Amino acid sequence: MARIIVFDSGFGSLSIIKPIQQAVKSDIIYFADQKNFPYGQKSIPELTKIITKRLELLEEKFKPDLIVVGSNTPSLLVQIKKKNVIKVLPPIKMASKISVTGNIAILATHATIKSKKLSEFIKKNKLARRINIKKINASKLVQLVESIKFIDDKNLCKRTINKVLSQEFSKYNIDVAMLSSTHLPFLLSFFNKQFPTVNFLDPGQEVADKVRKTVKKPSKRNSMKIFTSSKPEKFQKDLSKIGIKQKVTFLN
Repeated sequence: MARIIVFDSGFGSLSIIKPIQQAVKSDIIYFADQKNFPYGQKSIPELTKIITKRLELLEEKFKPDLIVVGSNTPSLLVQIKKKNVIKVLPPIKMASKISVTGNIAILATHATIKSKKLSEFIKKNKLARRINIKKINASKLVQLVESIKFIDDKNLCKRTINKVLSQEFSKYNIDVAMLSSTHLPFLLSFFNKQFPTVNFLDPGQEVADKVRKTVKKPSKRNSMKIFTSSKPEKFQKDLSKIGIKQKVTFLN
């Protein structure tokens, strides 16, 4: 049996659960740490404290085979030494391979965009000289997902996406954009309609491939249990809007 914890500050990690369970049958424990949303506005010391405590709690309670930190922000900014942890990172090598113009955008949270860790990650990948990386603060887009506006107010989504991305994409001739937050794939249909010439890369498949290579004994069937650190009734109601009917349990 493959017991896998996937956690994030909220709605985001749901976008990578489907690719994981398509890659390997598993028992998923999904923890939405909504009490601490958004991770992307926290300082590095504050975020490190939060993630360290969360990992300890989840390890102790569930004894998982694997933990997926389903958020780019702590994956990049927090040093995690545990061997059974998989991080969600920008699919930067794939982006550099498929870009024709060489102009690539990273859509990420405010904390990630401003951090030295992201610059170090880019440098570590040793990209070709033709590749230019534009960092774009997508925190307002993350908020659209967490607030369920991508379902409840599609016109607001279109306006906000246009305001955040249009000028930057046009100015820098972007042809590939990495969705470097697991919240952002929920907006993919909007992105594709508003920017048909831009290729948007979802990190989910890359994560699923890592999980498949790591898991030694798959489960017999897929399952998922859901926990949140804030207002389970509200979260359960929000999840029902995207067709997820499972009970949500409080965990703090």
